[in-house]
Amino acid sequence: MGLRPMNCPIKITVIVCTYNRSEVLKRAIESLVSELPPTGCGWEILVVDNNSTDETRKVVGEFERRYPGLIRYCFEPRQGISYVRNAGVQSASGEIVAFLDDDETAGVGWLQNLTANLHGGEWAGAGGRILPVAAFPLPHWLSANNDFTAGPLPSFDRGLDAGELREPPFGANMAFRREVFDKLGGFRTDLGRSGQELFSNEDTEFGRRLMRAGLRLRYEPSAVTYHPVYESRLHKQYYLTWWFNKGRSDVREFGTNPAVNHVLGIPDKLLRSLVWQAARWIVSLDPIQRFRWKMKMWNTIGQIVESRLLCLNAKQMRIDAD
Repeated sequence: MGLRPMNCPIKITVIVCTYNRSEVLKRAIESLVSELPPTGCGWEILVVDNNSTDETRKVVGEFERRYPGLIRYCFEPRQGISYVRNAGVQSASGEIVAFLDDDETAGVGWLQNLTANLHGGEWAGAGGRILPVAAFPLPHWLSANNDFTAGPLPSFDRGLDAGELREPPFGANMAFRREVFDKLGGFRTDLGRSGQELFSNEDTEFGRRLMRAGLRLRYEPSAVTYHPVYESRLHKQYYLTWWFNKGRSDVREFGTNPAVNHVLGIPDKLLRSLVWQAARWIVSLDPIQRFRWKMKMWNTIGQIVESRLLCLNAKQMRIDAD
């Protein structure tokens, strides 16, 4: 079982990036194997290991023996999700590459539904729905209607109607024609999570780059993955850290507007926003609104920190060039 017939080209590579999650990785691979044809014809699963120190290599080896020709292992020593994604793309044999997180499970028909419209030239990529594994209660200081609530949680749901995406998909459930990486480059390695560093945007920046190039992305609501919501993420410190690093990631991606006034390399608009947000945080009595303003503050502080670092780095480059 799993042996690939001769002369059976691989059309799709599923890339599973992993780091020290050997136990949940088993469930992710099992969910994929249950969906793929027994022969593995036209498909492969590529597990890219980013310096794991747990049983990851052993786990993948067991699957390789059970499903020869269907599952491959790749090691990427440079720490960071962007390095891992890029290594997966470079090692992929398929014309289409799809991404699944190591702690996710794929819904019924996920891969088929996600990639069905990518075999022609109309669509460069696709994204599906990312849903929580089970319902979970929000703490009293968060609201489901708060736009700042969703960011740190792994979710992407734009309804049940398929069609063109006007925003980039999330990395936990996306697929692209491999040729777009040859044309536009890979994921930016200065963005994205690295170890315990909560930087982001490596996936959405790539999607935005595709759309700016005039390429089209498709939304496939029938392509569903299920992502756990960890209790450790439902704490204030996690939210604040996430939004702080989101601010830094946004400045890394978009830079700062040179047309506005700067103070020590920091747009003065950010400084004014921080003062306003701090005032609203101080006077807010409702716990949801109060924490929302605090998240905004931390996001702005992240932008301020990264703006200042960009200024210092640019100054150092000018000095080195002299």
